[in-house]
Amino acid sequence: MEQSIRKRFSVAGGSWVTVDVYGEPDAPGLVVVPGAMSDAYGWRTVATAVDAWPSVAVVNRRGRAPSGPMTSAYSLRTEVADLGVVLDGLGGAQALFGWSYGGLIALVAADERPLRQVIAYEPVMRPFGLDVLPGLKAAQEAADPGGAVEIVHRRLAGLDGAAVDALRADPEVWAALCRLAGPLYAELAALYGEPAPEALARRADRVDLIVGGTSRGRAPYGTSFDDVARRVPHAGVHELPGQGHMAHLQAPAELGRLIGGLAAAR
Repeated sequence: MEQSIRKRFSVAGGSWVTVDVYGEPDAPGLVVVPGAMSDAYGWRTVATAVDAWPSVAVVNRRGRAPSGPMTSAYSLRTEVADLGVVLDGLGGAQALFGWSYGGLIALVAADERPLRQVIAYEPVMRPFGLDVLPGLKAAQEAADPGGAVEIVHRRLAGLDGAAVDALRADPEVWAALCRLAGPLYAELAALYGEPAPEALARRADRVDLIVGGTSRGRAPYGTSFDDVARRVPHAGVHELPGQGHMAHLQAPAELGRLIGGLAAAR
């Protein structure tokens, strides 16, 4: 389906959130919540590959253009409240999908309000990223987004120096990554702003958790997935074979088909 409209919602602290809607703009459908180092644009190919709902609305969370600033009072609760504004504004969302940090946001939201279905791909929670938090803080204080990008790709994603150098060699790609790194420290720190939840998504009728085949059982994404799954004992667990954390970029059509298949299985 093609993008049909962009909507804007005012949220707390004088900020705002934009949502790119694909398909029928006023029909309830799937709401997608990207994670850190990602924006609505990065999910466009997945959105167009999903056809199980009449619409797919991709949230561009605060801190990434054209949405508004993070604001000083930012926390995980800020994200959950923002998502609540979006869900209320869209009206009658049939399902919620979140990736990585966005997956945690979706699962926390489903612990606070009734939702028909929540799907999360490799959601993360503390102690995820604790070892890189000081480095990200230092990069932010030094106004060094490139340093933050390197930390994420080498110490979390596990890329070697040659792969990071290849990213840096493309000025357009590197500039985009640096822009996306702007909110990174605040987002990762938000995982530690309150105690880890004992349970998640208790008000969702159905929960589906997806892990990439190359991530399963491996730190940091597979082990964080396991931490989340233990807190959602009623969830169905699914694997996307041959894929890791970046499946939305490396296999968007496969991911879109899997998401749609979970809707058809209801």
